[in-house]
Amino acid sequence: MNLSLFIATVLIWGTTWIAITFQIGPVDLVISVFYRFALAGVVFLLGLAALGQLHLPAEWRFVVLQACCLFSFNFLCFYQATSLIPSGLVSVIFSLSTIFNAVNARIIFGQMISQRTVVAGMIGATGVVLLFWRDLTVALDFDVLRGVAWAAIGTMLFSLGNMMSRKNTQVGVNPTTANAWGMGIGAAMLAFIAWMTGASFALPSSISYIGALVYLSVIGSVVGFTTYLLLVARIGSDKAAYATVLFPVVALVLSTFFEGYVWQSTAFIGVALTMLGNLVMFAKWPASPTRS
Repeated sequence: MNLSLFIATVLIWGTTWIAITFQIGPVDLVISVFYRFALAGVVFLLGLAALGQLHLPAEWRFVVLQACCLFSFNFLCFYQATSLIPSGLVSVIFSLSTIFNAVNARIIFGQMISQRTVVAGMIGATGVVLLFWRDLTVALDFDVLRGVAWAAIGTMLFSLGNMMSRKNTQVGVNPTTANAWGMGIGAAMLAFIAWMTGASFALPSSISYIGALVYLSVIGSVVGFTTYLLLVARIGSDKAAYATVLFPVVALVLSTFFEGYVWQSTAFIGVALTMLGNLVMFAKWPASPTRS
């Protein structure tokens, strides 16, 4: 069961990035993200209601903040990044969210940053630089730089969303309740932004767009978060987090086939170092033997 949940999480999170590319272009980005979380929120809330598990949060403040960081503004950044650079590369940057988590946990909760986190962050950052080495040095591409920046901002917001999820747990709001209401609130905020900016709510009729929307909403958002949370509950967050090491591989393979991503030697090294940074972050090292 644990292995099935782990594989499902890796495959779902690894394939959502390429699905995002099918939502970019026909309508404003804010509309695409709105439709994604409006559908996800409806499915999640109705599903909980059908199971008799739909509850109002004991406190709303961190649920709203989580909605801002986890189910709306962060994905606006990711969609913007995907419009500029291959989706597989966005996933690699996102995989460094654990490093962002360590920094934000220090700022918000006063949790010390370990030496391991510093080393992992240096390795991961080096990997990202090498991954984009050609675009940074050989042929300076400002679209690529903007894409990296948007992906980094989105990852920072995602990490802050994780901190708000932790706050929700502290005040007695379980993750399922927070996620379900958070998706609904996030969709409402996106709808308000779209209305304020005059974006058209017309839904594209293409099969590819509708298919990507349903996949991202139901599979990527509802099922993906559920399998991950179940995995965390069964094996712990440290082991479950290994999914972030593997899903960029899935995303990059798909990016190679569907987006024509061309691999450079520095890119291979960059991906390897980024994954190594995550491994250093999560690996369980044997304890030093004690002397009698």
